[in-house]
Amino acid sequence: MNLLSSISKKFRGFKLFSTRVWALSAPYFQSEDKWKARGLLLAIVLLNLGTVYMAVQFNDWYRLFYDALERRDEAVFWQQLGRFSYLAFVAIIIAVYKFYLTQLLEVRWRSWMTRDYLRRWLSHHVFYRMELARFSTPAKVGAESDTSPDNPDQRIQEDLNLFTTYSISLTMGLLNAVVTLVSFIGILWVLSGSFAFTFAGSSYSIPGFMVWAAIVYCAAGSVIAHYIGRPQIKLNFLQQRYEADFRHHLVRVREYSESIALDKGEAVERVQLDSRFSTVLGNYLTLIKKQKNLIWFTSFFGQAAVVFPFIVAAPRFFSGAIQLGQLIQISSAFGRVQDSLSWFVDNYSSLAAWRATTDRLTSFEESFVQLAQSRREQSAINSVATGSGNTLDAQDLTLALPNGAVLLSELSLHAEAGDSVLLRGPSGSGKSTLFRAFAGIWPFSRGRTSLPADAMFIPQRPYFPNGTLRDALAYPQPAGSYTEEALRQALDDALLPQLKQRLNDEDAWSQKLSGGEQQRLAIARVLLKKPKWLFADEATSALDEAAEKTLYERLIAQVKQAGGAIVSIAHRPAVGAYHGKRWELEKLPEGSPALYQLKESAA
Repeated sequence: MNLLSSISKKFRGFKLFSTRVWALSAPYFQSEDKWKARGLLLAIVLLNLGTVYMAVQFNDWYRLFYDALERRDEAVFWQQLGRFSYLAFVAIIIAVYKFYLTQLLEVRWRSWMTRDYLRRWLSHHVFYRMELARFSTPAKVGAESDTSPDNPDQRIQEDLNLFTTYSISLTMGLLNAVVTLVSFIGILWVLSGSFAFTFAGSSYSIPGFMVWAAIVYCAAGSVIAHYIGRPQIKLNFLQQRYEADFRHHLVRVREYSESIALDKGEAVERVQLDSRFSTVLGNYLTLIKKQKNLIWFTSFFGQAAVVFPFIVAAPRFFSGAIQLGQLIQISSAFGRVQDSLSWFVDNYSSLAAWRATTDRLTSFEESFVQLAQSRREQSAINSVATGSGNTLDAQDLTLALPNGAVLLSELSLHAEAGDSVLLRGPSGSGKSTLFRAFAGIWPFSRGRTSLPADAMFIPQRPYFPNGTLRDALAYPQPAGSYTEEALRQALDDALLPQLKQRLNDEDAWSQKLSGGEQQRLAIARVLLKKPKWLFADEATSALDEAAEKTLYERLIAQVKQAGGAIVSIAHRPAVGAYHGKRWELEKLPEGSPALYQLKESAA
């Protein structure tokens, strides 16, 4: 019963794995590129069949060539050398195009999957929700999933590449093994003859003895290889995760190099990196130990298979029942059958890596499905509309933290064209979260919000893509959408005249510019794009009072000229002078339905 239960469990596991591979593979072969994909796949299958056919021809050539040597038949010897030349030429052509078309299919498949994953990851704020879900537990309001894949960048960049490579190489290898087995098992059956023996006074004969020997030999090898190599599946999965975590922290050190240097945090970062690398190294050392154990077995298994057919066929050869050519042909056929039956043993490490990659991509796919479902559920309780009106309205708006704590409950707000609103409150009271809810990206909320169509947000940490300064200034629109004069004027108006001559310079602007310059560059975007409504989150916190005064006056003048309004978050008292209305967040007593409440007053 235990054996049957184990076999049943293995079969269910194989079926589940096959279903996952098919679910990941099918979309490409049903996509707009399906005919090219199917054509390439068919060509690769035919070339693999051609490889097996050539192997059969070479097997027959061995018999004729070595028989000619044994008979010292010079005419047949030269004839078979001539035959070998065109067999080799055809085999080379098949090998070259099999490699080329396989690589071409891998590239096209990876390209399609990468673009598809990037499209879904960057749609509907999925990339943002994944990061929130990764470090949170479900909230009571608009609950988000508490499971999220680690390092989505690594899954898109590395796992997709590994998946397409392993999927094609291993499935084609399996096809080659099956066809080779079918092609050579008949040859081996005929050549190996019968094995006769006497036991307990009775005579027995086993036809096709070497076929049965190969089957038993390889079946035993496959079972042993599975139990020796099984730990590699989990270790490969973990290795990819640990490598990505280590690489991610290296990138963070590079991105925050100035802050780390100013804080003299090199020692702490070295400890953090050493710890992550030790995890990478420890897991890898465990992995290679498991691989070493498997290689011990597979090396012994493969070397024993070299002499096994000679040992078995030697009595028939020395008795004169078969010639040297037939002996070599038996060895070749046995080797082909043994290789086919040993496909699982020979590819166990690759299968383990394929399994780990497939599991990681499957969990990535599941996160897309979960987030899509979460977004639909969120839409049912939280309506965020970007309409043609010129007012900001929030009705019955409730905001929660990722841990479920309610920040603001049943909030109603209204702002209209011409308003200048200052949003104030203690740190952590939900000011930036309220802006996120206005923008429709905060998943832990419910209620109804109406946002004017022509609105723009300045976050606390503005983002600037690496590249030319003109691209950073115009982001997310193409720089070509604006004239050279407009770009220069925006920099001038934002008190960045020193950058006007550097529009074509390429750099990592988030690291190159100071905090104040980054804030002024973000304001330059606003002055360039001229939105009606502006939501500024600590947009001038790094500026001196004179620069802050100049830029706020220009921002307010611009939105009023456009017929809109400005809503600002700021802690500095001086900023209040530029606003006519105030929204104040105040702490509520313990036991209240929310942590804070909002009071509206004149500035």
